[in-house]
Amino acid sequence: MTQADKNFIETCKEIIEHGYSSEGTGVRTRWEDGTEANYISIVGVSNRYDVGKEFPMITLRNNTNTVKKAIDEILWIWQKKSNKIADLDSHIWDQWAGEDGTIGKAYGYQMSRKYKFKTKEGIKEMDQVDFVLYLLKNDPASRRILTNIFVHDELKDMNLEPCAFATQWLVKGGKLHVILNQRSQDMLTANGWNTMQYAALLCMFAQVTGLEVGTLTHNIGDCHIYDRHIPLVKKLLEAKAMDVSPKLIINNLTKNFYDFKVEDFEIQGYDYNKDIKLGKIPVAE
Repeated sequence: MTQADKNFIETCKEIIEHGYSSEGTGVRTRWEDGTEANYISIVGVSNRYDVGKEFPMITLRNNTNTVKKAIDEILWIWQKKSNKIADLDSHIWDQWAGEDGTIGKAYGYQMSRKYKFKTKEGIKEMDQVDFVLYLLKNDPASRRILTNIFVHDELKDMNLEPCAFATQWLVKGGKLHVILNQRSQDMLTANGWNTMQYAALLCMFAQVTGLEVGTLTHNIGDCHIYDRHIPLVKKLLEAKAMDVSPKLIINNLTKNFYDFKVEDFEIQGYDYNKDIKLGKIPVAE
């Protein structure tokens, strides 16, 4: 069983056994048939993964192809700094695209915005991604290496407000650690996705800054399971996890973050429970 399996199982059990119901609260989300997509949730989840020892992949279900799509999205946001769905290989953002083919001023758009930052050499203008990389290389002891894309005066211009909205990067003992803050998470469809993509980003940033890979701490505000997902989650909780320890291999020795491509990434030592068939998972919109 991987650490990702353990965290998933413990969190889902806590939600099912002690979660708050959203029924009667006027939820925004709807199922495809128009009915309310209610859920049960818990508040304030924090899961940690030692990415240097094991890449966080759930083995209760098949993530073989999902990991590449998750990495593709993180590169779309952090490397391409794009809000155009045409720049993304998967179609996960299609439903949020406007007539202009973008998701509005969200995610990659915010990463592309330039700010004037105070540095040891004076004021420098750059975007948040480049500022993180600059500080990791030039001021790694800083406790101010953060990003934030939940920009209040532009929320009205976003087709969906960011779920994963902030990071903090810390260098301790020669290792790079990242804390991911997320306002809301759908455990069945998104939990493994977000942990894999930010663990991959951690590995990329560690490589280009000459640091060892440390931990990913994933903080979730509202952690939930939708009503139509509960039987599927229970099925996963009854499944046998695999005794494996996945590793992420980056087949590109670049020291330039902007050189990474999806095809550079390979997972070794991964297996999954092949007896579990969830079928098509309904997605709340």
